[in-house]
Amino acid sequence: MEKRLRLAPSPTGLFHIGTARTALFNWLYAQKIGGKFLIRIEDTDFLRSKSKYTDNILEGLKWLGLKWDEEPIKQSERISIHKSYIKKLLESGAAYRCFATEDEISKLREEQKKKGLPPKHDNRHRNLSKEEIETFISQGRTSVIRFKIDEKIQITWVDQIRGEIKWQGKDLGGDLVLSRRAKNYEIGDPLYNLAVVIDDNFMNITHVVRGEDHISNTAKQILIYKALNFKLPNFSHTPLILNSEGKKLSKRDSVTSIDEFRDMGYLPEALSNYMAFLGWSPKSSDSEILSLDEISEIFDLSEINKAGGKFSWEKLNWMNSQYIKKMESIKLSGIIKKYWEDNDWVPPSQEWAHKLAILLRDSMTLLKDAIDQSRPFFLIPTIQKDGQDFLENKDSKLSLKLILNYLTEEDITKLDKKKAKEILNEISKMHNIKKGILMKSLRVAFFGSLSGPDLIQSWELFSESKTDISRIERCLKSN
Repeated sequence: MEKRLRLAPSPTGLFHIGTARTALFNWLYAQKIGGKFLIRIEDTDFLRSKSKYTDNILEGLKWLGLKWDEEPIKQSERISIHKSYIKKLLESGAAYRCFATEDEISKLREEQKKKGLPPKHDNRHRNLSKEEIETFISQGRTSVIRFKIDEKIQITWVDQIRGEIKWQGKDLGGDLVLSRRAKNYEIGDPLYNLAVVIDDNFMNITHVVRGEDHISNTAKQILIYKALNFKLPNFSHTPLILNSEGKKLSKRDSVTSIDEFRDMGYLPEALSNYMAFLGWSPKSSDSEILSLDEISEIFDLSEINKAGGKFSWEKLNWMNSQYIKKMESIKLSGIIKKYWEDNDWVPPSQEWAHKLAILLRDSMTLLKDAIDQSRPFFLIPTIQKDGQDFLENKDSKLSLKLILNYLTEEDITKLDKKKAKEILNEISKMHNIKKGILMKSLRVAFFGSLSGPDLIQSWELFSESKTDISRIERCLKSN
């Protein structure tokens, strides 16, 4: 039998990292067992669902490298089918019309609250006669459809992550609402727990992998599966993603959408790799830097932790930096080229761009770091206080003057790393100036401060862009 898994997001907001990790776990397991990964857009919340969010979710999945195997399904296109199954449940006696008003339900909840009881519907209209139903309709009352839940029943399933789970019928909050309110004998728009069962059965879903916040829903849905004689899928409930305080990661934690991670400069490979280890600890690999294909080979739902995975910026940043370090210079320069273009920075040659990418690669954590780290190679930086203080040293300006004389007298219009080292060695020996003084002086000229990337490699780039001499000259002119 073909194994089929799905992601079923609601397009009511930007693609969230929690949804993205659920997608990742589904995709990885589908790859591991040779199954298919499918998409169902649950867009029946007509007030909040937006096509732009659907597009955002699909684009985010593509960016992360999570390809789906069949055309995505829109739940809103299947409402008539959902209603037909509600009708079957009504006809079989598994469901009924409930005419309790919102005011009546609110009053019930207030009474329960005063007694310290959890909110629970009292199933007051479960056994209405035909005459009573007609009376309510004649009064203009609207009705929802409720699914009967036997309070004495125990729902049990073996979760692939959590083992055996038991849920008592009496703890499910009373008979379950299947549809929104409607007039007369009409059936209102179907609600989540009904629609998801119908659509998972229609899509032949064999494995449902979703967050632990759906555990109580699973208990309710199992009852609907059985009432409709549908085959149950295998259920797995993943842990939540927690913030540094151990609470569920939310919009209050600033960055939660995949768009924001991308805009900050994270690589999709790094983010996918990090998310895979957010709640999962493989037993068959010591390495943490793995491609999606490598992860899918060793991925096992039973190894996912039951406890929530705490989100760590430090770990994500480290992982992103490792991917940048491993990236080929041509690919990296192609990616960061857009940052240069945004700032109207034009590299003198493609080779120069590759060299700069190589130079910056080991010091970058995020792709956006390329902006600040590239800036001094395109624009002459202001001399900072530490640089100004160092230029007060008499040997500092003498060092720059000697280097400038060497460059102009020898007519060196372009030098490589070997020649740069020779110049510094010769001047150091001939004029008895410490090489450290020479290099720090040159660093101030190039970067405006005593910090910066590798000096010799940088000098080669400044020489090629023909800006090394002008940078030295402006330091000699300063007071």
